[in-house]
Amino acid sequence: MEINGVEIEDTFAEAFDIKVSRVLVTAATKKLAKIAATEATGYGTSVIGCSAEAGIDSYIPPGESPDGRPGYTIMICNPTKKGLDHELLERIGMGILTAPTTAVFDALEDPDEKLNVGFKLKFFGDGYEKDLEIAGRKIHSIPIMSGDFLIESDLGIKDGVAGGNFFILGDSQGSALLAAQAAVDAISAVEGVITPFPGGVVASGSKVGSNKYKFLDASTNEKMCVTLKDEVEGSQIPADVNGVYEIVIDGVDEEAVKEATRAGIEAACKVPGVKKISAGNYGGKLGAYQIKLHELF
Repeated sequence: MEINGVEIEDTFAEAFDIKVSRVLVTAATKKLAKIAATEATGYGTSVIGCSAEAGIDSYIPPGESPDGRPGYTIMICNPTKKGLDHELLERIGMGILTAPTTAVFDALEDPDEKLNVGFKLKFFGDGYEKDLEIAGRKIHSIPIMSGDFLIESDLGIKDGVAGGNFFILGDSQGSALLAAQAAVDAISAVEGVITPFPGGVVASGSKVGSNKYKFLDASTNEKMCVTLKDEVEGSQIPADVNGVYEIVIDGVDEEAVKEATRAGIEAACKVPGVKKISAGNYGGKLGAYQIKLHELF
């Protein structure tokens, strides 16, 4: 199978279950909302080493937000309900409550349940907090130096999908990188997904465990390293490929991840120099979801 002359390997991306929350961060200006959203989703690339996988989902214009201000939806993901509750408290409390003019609203459709994150954060008000209602939502108003910080009392969580992925193989590092950036731009238009790695692009694809160091949970994927293609037995790098990047996608459900994968691959295949699209899996041993590339088109 080919798209614009680019080979799409007959393989699948192996994804796994994760707990997901999606919240809306609003502020007086788009810039201030973006700053707060960025702070709250920092250090959130992979649960291999980070306490959560997190990222910015989409921009919400003033006319579509509960308080009539610009904002960004963000997603925060953790393997457990307890872990996600902790991450929401810390990331909102330290990354958003501390930012100028911000407010936080639940933005998850059809949640499995809700966590009383806003209720817990209201105690920062030290007894001066108040309850109010905005657009039918129960809101806690917490007095801070610059005014009041507003947060919805309960934030929804649900079982989402993490680890959707695909590899972009290019004839050079430059072509592969341009294609990866084009893929991330296309994916950003899909609601309900994030690409949690820096700029949405994974430079250091990994495998589970290690061939040599038993204390490692993950190590470099040597079969996909371009500088090792002539050294490693079973290298998956063709002779004409000199650059590889991976896109990792987390979503509120499997369909959102599939839609994002399709959009990203289509965009990547429009970039000159891209030779092949593949995906990472562990033979079905890692996760319950198999996103088969050929079935996306």
